[in-house]
Amino acid sequence: MRIHVVNPNTTVSMTAKIAEAARLAASPTTTIVATQPEMGPVSIEGYFDEAFAVPGLLARIAATDRGGVSGHVIACFDDTGLDAARSLAAAPVIGIGEAAFHAASLIAGRFSVITTLARSVPAIEHNLARYGFGGRCARVRAADVPVLALEDPASEACARIAAEIERAKAEDRAEAIVLGCAGMADLAARLTAAHGLPVVDGVSVAVGLIECLARLGLRTSKLGGYASPLAKPYGGMFAGFAPQEIGHDPA
Repeated sequence: MRIHVVNPNTTVSMTAKIAEAARLAASPTTTIVATQPEMGPVSIEGYFDEAFAVPGLLARIAATDRGGVSGHVIACFDDTGLDAARSLAAAPVIGIGEAAFHAASLIAGRFSVITTLARSVPAIEHNLARYGFGGRCARVRAADVPVLALEDPASEACARIAAEIERAKAEDRAEAIVLGCAGMADLAARLTAAHGLPVVDGVSVAVGLIECLARLGLRTSKLGGYASPLAKPYGGMFAGFAPQEIGHDPA
């Protein structure tokens, strides 16, 4: 099977890191197709960045969906553009945030989320409540690490994340940790070994869930909110994104 993993920001090195984590998690017969938008922010840190990431993200979803994939993984912990992508794509779409919450809830009574900056906390808390995990998450913590610092080996990013994990164990009584950024995907195994509790990477979990849905032949329902977009004209710079038919590729 082929799984499309899309990094919603435009940083190529982060896409490569995410792709490697996805390939390590995938079955030997699964091909990972990793992409990033041609337009949008270099990192997604808050609601404003998220809004400008969605058009380019949807363009990648449309192009790979029409080319034929078993499913799509949106590799941003905020689950950027997830509902719109599910409406657009024929194949199932999973966000790494929702995937990670489900996985943590299956292996621990309480979990904490460690994300990058404080401005990302409200969006994650909103998603936890929306998905029904508000009672299982002890706390969403910010390590005060800019997303692009995760790309810099000389930064203190890993040490700050590690410190927050220890605080989560002591103060939150967390039994598992969810890493709240796709750029942390390569840290999960190392942090699990160092801190003595499960550390969940949403990229890996989402790939496994897409493989499961594909094997079961399950796709996104097109009844209700995830119905395919209605054909209509769009104005201005978004004219090329106007839905014409299922599988339309916005250029």
